[in-house]
This record gives sequence, C-alpha cells and structure tokens, in this order.
Amino acid sequence: MIGKDREREDPEVGGAGMADIAFLLLIFFLLVTTIDVDTGIGLQLPPAPDENQEPPPIKTRNMMKILVNSAGQVMMGTGETQPTPITQVKQKLKDFVTNRGQDPSLSDSPDKAIVSIKTQRETPYKVYINMLDEVMGAYAELRNQASQQQFGVPYGQLDDNSEEKQTVQDTYPKKISIAEPNQ
Repeated sequence: MIGKDREREDPEVGGAGMADIAFLLLIFFLLVTTIDVDTGIGLQLPPAPDENQEPPPIKTRNMMKILVNSAGQVMMGTGETQPTPITQVKQKLKDFVTNRGQDPSLSDSPDKAIVSIKTQRETPYKVYINMLDEVMGAYAELRNQASQQQFGVPYGQLDDNSEEKQTVQDTYPKKISIAEPNQ
C-alpha cells in the first residue's frame, strides 16, 4: 500500500470572487459606454385649436405648397407646383414671404404667408431634411436681416424673452404646415 498512488482530487477554483469581478466589469462598461441618442427634428407646435373652431379661410396666393415626391424632386408653387432645385427653395420662399402684395401670385404679407409641406411615403429622407433646412434657413435669414435693420444686432444675439426678439418674430412668423404623407 505504500507504493499505491492515491487518487488525487482536482483542485477547485473559488467561485465567490468571480461574481464580484463580473459585477465590477459590468459597472465599468456601463460607465464608459456612450449611447447615441437620436435628437430628431426640433419643431415647435402651435397650440391646439378649440374643437368647435373652424379653420380660418386662406387665400391660395398666401400658401406656398411644397411637395417632395418619391423621386426626390421638390415641387413648389402657390397654385400649380413646379419642379424646383433644392438650392432655389430658400430664395423662392424668401421672395414669397417678403412680397407684401406686390406680385399678385405671391403672398399678401409675411404674417399671412403659410408654407405647406407635403411628402409621399417613399420620399428620400435626406432630400426631405435638406428641403426642411432650406425652409428654416429662409426664415432664419429673414429674421436676421430684420434684426440687423431694426436693432443693429444679429437675431441670434437677441435675448430669448426680449421685446426685440418678439418684434422680429412677429415681423416674420414661421407658419409651416407639415401634412401627412400620401399613401
């Protein structure tokens, strides 16, 4: 029996520390991982109208219709829409808003001008975003020009709740209607 080999038991690794290590690794990865958050498109919605209130009548000349079709073409006009390069959307919109009744085919005044945007379901997202940027850019340029003329400062430098900023917003109000896409 002296020369007989004993059966050795396999050594075990302690599992108590493994849970602690896994927990520490989990906390580490939660702290150092960044999560991308989609911000979306920031638009301020108007207050909801009363249920019994009828929408006000709108003259055809006061509504600029913009349709972005499934082929990615921007169709723009007050009556019959015509293909418009995306680079001309901003200028056409500025002409429409600042018309002040001079051209009978464009808006009566900036406060009556309404921009109606409509898409089709297959509209390329990038074209839609570029067109929306051009529309927002047109209003930004108009407000900046008005602020420079009236107060001698760019629109972005006016205080958020100041009378000056409200005056510029009242001069060029953003009246944008985004309609549901067609089937």
